[in-house]
Amino acid sequence: MPIRPEHRWLYPIDWPEISRIIRFTRAGGRCEHCQRPHGRYVAQLAGADGVWWDTDIAAWRDGRGRLLRRAPALVSLEAIRMTRRPVYLATAHLNHDPTFSGPRWRNLAALCQRCHMIHDAPEHRRRRWWNAFRRRALGDLFTGRYS
Repeated sequence: MPIRPEHRWLYPIDWPEISRIIRFTRAGGRCEHCQRPHGRYVAQLAGADGVWWDTDIAAWRDGRGRLLRRAPALVSLEAIRMTRRPVYLATAHLNHDPTFSGPRWRNLAALCQRCHMIHDAPEHRRRRWWNAFRRRALGDLFTGRYS
């Protein structure tokens, strides 16, 4: 995911190299939370909370990357909705602070889009609340209270 220009100064100058090392050397080209492989299309059951087919081991995995004990129950071919989604890894800051990567990059993780959004959801909610709060406060300051 590209870095916004206003946030670029928060990252170290060698961020592309660090990100590449985290994604492909340390994580081996797989998401560190759910084990989805980078650069491939993954077959995922729609509405099954992230259940997907791992072609490398020919088995179903759940949304956390654990092997399913038995195959998901498939009712009929009409009821099956399977989607094929591309997987791209990104390096995520686990504490949401891009200025600190921690000793030996313990604060960084290689995550697919799905895991990255799940991980960042509380931070996105906090930022959305803060932006709405700030807008209301500026409105109260300059135009009076909202009706």
